[in-house]
Amino acid sequence: MNIQSSEPLARTGSRNPRILALANQKGGVGKTTTAINLGTALAAIGEKVLVLDLDPQGNASTGLGIDRRNRRVSTYNVLTGDSPLAAAVVDTAVPRLSVAPSTLDLLGVELEIAHDRNRAHRLRNAIDRLVSGPGEDPFTYILIDCPPSLNLLTINALAASDAILVPLQCEFFALEGLSQLLRTVEQVRSTLNPKLSIHGVVLTMFDPRNNLASQVVADVREFMGNKVYDTMIPRNVRVSEAPSHGKPVLLYDLKCAGSQAYLKLASEVIQRERKLKAA
Repeated sequence: MNIQSSEPLARTGSRNPRILALANQKGGVGKTTTAINLGTALAAIGEKVLVLDLDPQGNASTGLGIDRRNRRVSTYNVLTGDSPLAAAVVDTAVPRLSVAPSTLDLLGVELEIAHDRNRAHRLRNAIDRLVSGPGEDPFTYILIDCPPSLNLLTINALAASDAILVPLQCEFFALEGLSQLLRTVEQVRSTLNPKLSIHGVVLTMFDPRNNLASQVVADVREFMGNKVYDTMIPRNVRVSEAPSHGKPVLLYDLKCAGSQAYLKLASEVIQRERKLKAA
Protein backbone atom coordinates (compact mmCIF):
# COMPACT_ATOMS: atom_id res chain seq x y z
CA MET A 1 0.00 0.00 0.00
CA ASN A 2 1.17 3.49 -0.83
CA ILE A 3 1.14 5.42 2.44
CA GLN A 4 1.10 9.19 2.11
CA SER A 5 1.45 11.68 4.94
CA SER A 6 -1.29 14.17 5.78
CA GLU A 7 -1.95 16.48 8.67
CA PRO A 8 -3.89 15.20 11.71
CA LEU A 9 -5.63 17.39 14.23
CA ALA A 10 -3.53 18.36 17.23
CA ARG A 11 -4.20 16.23 20.30
CA THR A 12 -4.07 18.23 23.51
CA GLY A 13 -5.19 18.07 27.13
CA SER A 14 -5.02 15.52 29.93
CA ARG A 15 -8.09 13.51 28.84
CA ASN A 16 -6.19 11.55 26.23
CA PRO A 17 -6.75 7.79 26.35
CA ARG A 18 -4.08 5.28 25.49
CA ILE A 19 -4.90 3.98 22.04
CA LEU A 20 -3.83 0.45 21.12
CA ALA A 21 -4.39 -1.11 17.71
CA LEU A 22 -4.84 -4.88 17.72
CA ALA A 23 -3.54 -5.87 14.33
CA ASN A 24 -2.36 -8.87 12.37
CA GLN A 25 -2.97 -9.24 8.65
CA LYS A 26 -3.45 -12.98 9.12
CA GLY A 27 -6.97 -14.05 10.05
CA GLY A 28 -7.86 -16.54 12.75
CA VAL A 29 -5.11 -15.56 15.19
CA GLY A 30 -7.38 -14.47 18.05
CA LYS A 31 -7.25 -10.75 17.30
CA THR A 32 -10.94 -10.00 17.82
CA THR A 33 -11.15 -12.39 20.76
CA THR A 34 -8.25 -10.53 22.34
CA ALA A 35 -9.85 -7.13 21.69
CA ILE A 36 -13.10 -8.24 23.35
CA ASN A 37 -11.58 -9.96 26.33
CA LEU A 38 -8.65 -7.64 26.97
CA GLY A 39 -11.12 -4.76 26.90
CA THR A 40 -13.35 -6.59 29.37
CA ALA A 41 -10.42 -7.42 31.64
CA LEU A 42 -9.18 -3.81 31.62
CA ALA A 43 -12.69 -2.63 32.50
CA ALA A 44 -12.86 -5.21 35.28
CA ILE A 45 -9.76 -3.76 36.94
CA GLY A 46 -11.11 -0.22 36.81
CA GLU A 47 -10.25 1.25 33.41
CA LYS A 48 -12.87 2.87 31.16
CA VAL A 49 -12.51 1.21 27.78
CA LEU A 50 -13.80 1.73 24.25
CA VAL A 51 -13.49 -1.11 21.74
CA LEU A 52 -13.51 0.44 18.28
CA ASP A 53 -14.55 -2.14 15.70
CA LEU A 54 -12.85 -1.50 12.34
CA ASP A 55 -13.40 -4.97 10.91
CA PRO A 56 -16.27 -5.11 8.36
CA GLN A 57 -17.16 -8.57 9.70
CA GLY A 58 -18.19 -6.87 12.94
CA ASN A 59 -17.27 -9.82 15.13
CA ALA A 60 -16.08 -7.66 18.02
CA SER A 61 -19.47 -5.93 18.04
CA THR A 62 -21.31 -9.25 17.94
CA GLY A 63 -19.08 -10.72 20.63
CA LEU A 64 -19.96 -7.80 22.90
CA GLY A 65 -23.68 -8.41 22.42
CA ILE A 66 -24.51 -5.66 19.88
CA ASP A 67 -27.16 -6.98 17.49
CA ARG A 68 -26.56 -6.08 13.83
CA ARG A 69 -30.05 -4.54 13.64
CA ASN A 70 -29.11 -2.07 16.37
CA ARG A 71 -26.01 -0.67 14.67
CA ARG A 72 -27.68 2.47 13.35
CA VAL A 73 -24.45 4.48 13.59
CA SER A 74 -21.22 2.60 12.95
CA THR A 75 -17.54 3.18 12.34
CA TYR A 76 -18.43 3.40 8.64
CA ASN A 77 -20.43 6.57 9.35
CA VAL A 78 -17.52 7.90 11.40
CA LEU A 79 -14.91 7.35 8.67
CA THR A 80 -17.09 8.83 5.95
CA GLY A 81 -17.68 11.89 8.11
CA ASP A 82 -21.46 11.38 8.33
CA SER A 83 -21.44 11.06 12.13
CA PRO A 84 -19.11 11.89 15.03
CA LEU A 85 -17.55 9.00 16.90
CA ALA A 86 -19.57 9.89 20.02
CA ALA A 87 -22.77 9.03 18.12
CA ALA A 88 -21.49 5.52 17.35
CA VAL A 89 -20.45 4.63 20.91
CA VAL A 90 -22.84 2.28 22.73
CA ASP A 91 -22.62 0.68 26.16
CA THR A 92 -22.18 -3.06 26.61
CA ALA A 93 -23.26 -5.41 29.39
CA VAL A 94 -19.81 -4.93 30.93
CA PRO A 95 -19.56 -1.90 33.25
CA ARG A 96 -17.04 0.70 31.98
CA LEU A 97 -16.82 -1.01 28.56
CA SER A 98 -18.30 0.55 25.42
CA VAL A 99 -18.06 -0.31 21.74
CA ALA A 100 -18.23 1.61 18.46
CA PRO A 101 -19.69 -1.13 16.24
CA SER A 102 -18.97 -1.85 12.59
CA THR A 103 -21.11 -2.98 9.68
CA LEU A 104 -20.45 -4.52 6.27
CA ASP A 105 -20.59 -0.99 4.83
CA LEU A 106 -16.93 -0.69 5.87
CA LEU A 107 -16.06 -2.88 2.90
CA GLY A 108 -16.65 0.09 0.61
CA VAL A 109 -15.17 2.87 2.72
CA GLU A 110 -11.74 2.67 1.10
CA LEU A 111 -13.18 3.61 -2.30
CA GLU A 112 -15.27 6.40 -0.79
CA ILE A 113 -12.37 8.19 0.90
CA ALA A 114 -9.55 7.18 -1.47
CA HIS A 115 -9.22 10.65 -3.01
CA ASP A 116 -9.24 12.52 0.30
CA ARG A 117 -5.80 13.90 1.13
CA ASN A 118 -6.53 13.31 4.82
CA ARG A 119 -7.79 9.74 4.35
CA ALA A 120 -5.19 8.10 6.61
CA HIS A 121 -6.01 10.39 9.53
CA ARG A 122 -9.80 10.21 9.47
CA LEU A 123 -9.97 7.91 12.48
CA ARG A 124 -7.43 9.85 14.48
CA ASN A 125 -9.30 13.10 13.89
CA ALA A 126 -12.57 11.45 14.92
CA ILE A 127 -10.96 10.20 18.14
CA ASP A 128 -9.48 13.63 18.84
CA ARG A 129 -12.93 15.20 18.55
CA LEU A 130 -14.32 12.55 20.91
CA VAL A 131 -11.74 13.07 23.65
CA SER A 132 -11.86 16.86 23.41
CA GLY A 133 -15.64 16.94 23.65
CA PRO A 134 -17.81 17.28 26.77
CA GLY A 135 -17.94 14.53 29.37
CA GLU A 136 -16.71 14.05 32.91
CA ASP A 137 -15.53 10.44 32.68
CA PRO A 138 -13.25 10.02 29.65
CA PHE A 139 -12.02 6.73 28.27
CA THR A 140 -8.64 5.63 29.55
CA TYR A 141 -8.11 3.00 26.84
CA ILE A 142 -9.28 2.69 23.24
CA LEU A 143 -8.69 -0.71 21.66
CA ILE A 144 -9.00 -0.77 17.87
CA ASP A 145 -9.91 -4.13 16.37
CA CYS A 146 -8.38 -4.06 12.88
CA PRO A 147 -9.42 -6.16 9.88
CA PRO A 148 -7.22 -9.15 8.95
CA SER A 149 -5.46 -7.23 6.17
CA LEU A 150 -3.08 -4.30 5.74
CA ASN A 151 -5.57 -1.99 4.03
CA LEU A 152 -6.63 1.63 4.54
CA LEU A 153 -8.70 0.69 7.60
CA THR A 154 -5.63 -0.77 9.30
CA ILE A 155 -3.54 2.23 8.23
CA ASN A 156 -6.12 4.52 9.85
CA ALA A 157 -5.88 2.48 13.04
CA LEU A 158 -2.07 2.62 13.11
CA ALA A 159 -2.05 6.35 12.34
CA ALA A 160 -4.41 6.94 15.28
CA SER A 161 -2.68 4.69 17.81
CA ASP A 162 -0.01 5.13 20.43
CA ALA A 163 1.08 1.53 20.06
CA ILE A 164 0.24 -1.75 18.40
CA LEU A 165 -0.60 -5.00 20.17
CA VAL A 166 -0.05 -8.05 17.99
CA PRO A 167 -1.97 -11.28 18.66
CA LEU A 168 0.08 -14.14 17.23
CA GLN A 169 -1.12 -17.70 16.93
CA CYS A 170 1.36 -20.39 17.92
CA GLU A 171 1.67 -21.91 14.47
CA PHE A 172 4.32 -22.54 11.82
CA PHE A 173 3.91 -19.35 9.73
CA ALA A 174 3.67 -16.97 12.71
CA LEU A 175 7.00 -15.21 12.23
CA GLU A 176 6.52 -14.79 8.49
CA GLY A 177 3.34 -12.77 9.01
CA LEU A 178 4.88 -10.85 11.88
CA SER A 179 7.77 -9.64 9.72
CA GLN A 180 5.38 -8.19 7.15
CA LEU A 181 3.39 -6.41 9.85
CA LEU A 182 6.54 -4.93 11.38
CA ARG A 183 7.52 -3.51 7.98
CA THR A 184 4.14 -1.81 7.74
CA VAL A 185 4.55 -0.40 11.25
CA GLU A 186 7.91 1.08 10.26
CA GLN A 187 6.38 2.63 7.15
CA VAL A 188 3.53 4.18 9.16
CA ARG A 189 6.01 5.46 11.75
CA SER A 190 8.12 7.16 9.10
CA THR A 191 5.24 8.76 7.20
CA LEU A 192 2.15 9.15 9.37
CA ASN A 193 2.73 8.55 13.06
CA PRO A 194 6.28 8.89 14.41
CA LYS A 195 5.24 7.97 17.97
CA LEU A 196 3.84 4.54 16.99
CA SER A 197 5.52 1.72 18.90
CA ILE A 198 5.13 -2.02 19.46
CA HIS A 199 3.39 -2.41 22.80
CA GLY A 200 3.73 -6.16 22.72
CA VAL A 201 3.10 -9.50 21.06
CA VAL A 202 0.61 -11.83 22.73
CA LEU A 203 0.86 -15.50 21.90
CA THR A 204 -2.58 -17.05 21.42
CA MET A 205 -4.11 -20.52 21.11
CA PHE A 206 -1.15 -22.06 22.93
CA ASP A 207 -1.36 -25.82 23.50
CA PRO A 208 1.49 -27.10 25.70
CA ARG A 209 0.92 -30.63 24.38
CA ASN A 210 1.95 -29.50 20.90
CA ASN A 211 5.73 -29.55 20.39
CA LEU A 212 5.46 -27.23 17.37
CA ALA A 213 3.62 -24.63 19.48
CA SER A 214 6.43 -24.66 22.05
CA GLN A 215 9.00 -24.21 19.29
CA VAL A 216 7.05 -21.27 17.85
CA VAL A 217 6.97 -19.66 21.31
CA ALA A 218 10.75 -20.04 21.59
CA ASP A 219 11.31 -18.61 18.09
CA VAL A 220 9.03 -15.60 18.64
CA ARG A 221 10.63 -14.82 22.00
CA GLU A 222 14.08 -15.02 20.42
CA PHE A 223 13.01 -12.76 17.52
CA MET A 224 11.06 -10.15 19.53
CA GLY A 225 12.73 -10.37 22.95
CA ASN A 226 10.96 -8.56 25.77
CA LYS A 227 8.27 -7.27 23.40
CA VAL A 228 6.54 -10.63 23.86
CA TYR A 229 4.17 -10.63 26.83
CA ASP A 230 4.82 -13.23 29.51
CA THR A 231 1.13 -14.12 29.43
CA MET A 232 0.07 -16.65 26.81
CA ILE A 233 -3.55 -17.29 25.89
CA PRO A 234 -4.26 -21.04 25.93
CA ARG A 235 -6.51 -22.97 23.59
CA ASN A 236 -9.75 -23.04 25.54
CA VAL A 237 -13.21 -24.27 24.58
CA ARG A 238 -14.95 -21.67 26.75
CA VAL A 239 -13.17 -18.84 24.89
CA SER A 240 -14.47 -20.26 21.60
CA GLU A 241 -18.03 -20.68 22.92
CA ALA A 242 -18.45 -17.21 24.46
CA PRO A 243 -18.97 -15.15 21.24
CA SER A 244 -21.97 -17.28 20.22
CA HIS A 245 -23.63 -16.07 23.42
CA GLY A 246 -22.73 -12.43 22.72
CA LYS A 247 -20.50 -12.33 25.77
CA PRO A 248 -16.81 -11.92 26.57
CA VAL A 249 -15.43 -15.09 28.09
CA LEU A 250 -14.98 -13.27 31.42
CA LEU A 251 -18.78 -12.98 31.63
CA TYR A 252 -19.40 -16.42 30.18
CA ASP A 253 -17.03 -18.32 32.48
CA LEU A 254 -14.81 -16.23 34.74
CA LYS A 255 -12.99 -19.21 36.22
CA CYS A 256 -11.89 -20.85 32.97
CA ALA A 257 -8.24 -20.79 31.89
CA GLY A 258 -8.92 -18.33 29.06
CA SER A 259 -10.56 -15.77 31.36
CA GLN A 260 -7.74 -15.97 33.85
CA ALA A 261 -5.18 -15.54 31.06
CA TYR A 262 -6.87 -12.36 29.80
CA LEU A 263 -6.97 -10.93 33.31
CA LYS A 264 -3.23 -11.58 33.59
CA LEU A 265 -2.66 -9.98 30.17
CA ALA A 266 -4.58 -6.87 31.26
CA SER A 267 -2.40 -6.59 34.36
CA GLU A 268 0.70 -6.96 32.22
CA VAL A 269 -0.52 -4.23 29.82
CA ILE A 270 -1.08 -1.90 32.79
CA GLN A 271 2.39 -2.69 34.17
CA ARG A 272 4.00 -1.85 30.83
CA GLU A 273 2.05 1.40 30.72
CA ARG A 274 3.34 2.35 34.16
CA LYS A 275 6.92 1.66 33.10
CA LEU A 276 6.46 3.83 30.01
CA LYS A 277 5.14 6.71 32.12
CA ALA A 278 8.00 6.35 34.59
CA ALA A 279 10.66 6.29 31.85
